[in-house]
Amino acid sequence: MKLRLDCRYLIGEKPCKYKSLCEDCSNYKPMGKRLLIIKLGAMGDVLRTTPLLKLLREKYDPGHITWVSDKASFQLLKENPLIDKLYILDLNTILRLQVEEFDILYCLDKDTGATSLASLVKSKEKLGYGLEAHGNIYPLNKEAEYSFQLGINDPLKFKKNKQSYQEFIFEAIGLKFQGEEYILPVSDEDLKYGQNLIKSKEIKEGDLVIGLNTGCGPIFATKKWTLEGYVTLANKLHRELKAKVLLLGGPEEVERNSQIKSLVDFPIIDTGCDNTLMQFAGIVNSCHLIITGDSIAMHFAIALKRLVLAIFGSTCAQEVYFYNRGKAMVPDLECAPCYRKICLDAPASAKCMQLITVEEVYQEIVGLLKEHNLI
Repeated sequence: MKLRLDCRYLIGEKPCKYKSLCEDCSNYKPMGKRLLIIKLGAMGDVLRTTPLLKLLREKYDPGHITWVSDKASFQLLKENPLIDKLYILDLNTILRLQVEEFDILYCLDKDTGATSLASLVKSKEKLGYGLEAHGNIYPLNKEAEYSFQLGINDPLKFKKNKQSYQEFIFEAIGLKFQGEEYILPVSDEDLKYGQNLIKSKEIKEGDLVIGLNTGCGPIFATKKWTLEGYVTLANKLHRELKAKVLLLGGPEEVERNSQIKSLVDFPIIDTGCDNTLMQFAGIVNSCHLIITGDSIAMHFAIALKRLVLAIFGSTCAQEVYFYNRGKAMVPDLECAPCYRKICLDAPASAKCMQLITVEEVYQEIVGLLKEHNLI
């Protein structure tokens, strides 16, 4: 029996897509360079790592790309046409990767799970980050030293660094970022879900649709703009721009969005907090502009080429690349960014977020909309 074990279509336990045996098959296509990307989470970081795929495809055509992610991020990657194999990090994947061999490994997570795996996997070349014998994470190559330092040097990360995430991640593996876009395939079903929701709220073609994503996940409460700010802004958008204003959020925003809905003086549209992740992407896609903190909604808006105004406080705005379709609002505070989960000066609501006024946000919105001919 003849087996072409390096064929990208061979599965092993069942027939390949062509239903052919190797010896008679005219569709044989070798994998070429075998590349392994270890980037588990968080979801926003996973999305802004996807621009690498285009360059890797061009550089190593017809290379074979395997990506290891966590369970949550799997949903963002599973339809990506530039990924040949996608694994969730679990025991089966760990065992499998003790057998497989690669030409180049890219570990782009600085945590012990990802770096341990990177150090164990057999690969001719390793780039990014690994774990050494003392149990410490370290840069695997000289080019990764700068991005590694960003994790251990607060003055560098918070004040001196001017590079976006894409710039220093590309640099870490010896590439140059040249504006490559996020890659987020959203199914027709999920896109229609967002479109149908818009239609069900009696929003007509030509209406200006603005989404307010009011939360930022459970880890950094300091990334949330004030509730009062969202209420006043929503009223102003409705009154002065005649916009259709949508409340966006996930399970963590149920109470917050309910409060906003009860406090505004017009019938704001609540899109619900129980949508699936990709249904949520479909809703974001149906908006012209998203107002948000540093969140997955911000990354969805960037990926789907919607306009986005992002309100920053405790995290690093300079690391976000908006592709000329958005802007970050950053408070003028010596203590920001800080990456603290609770503000030491204003525990109930971060001081940096209180300093960003509704009028400032509104003027930036108007500027973005005018720049892109939406008003």
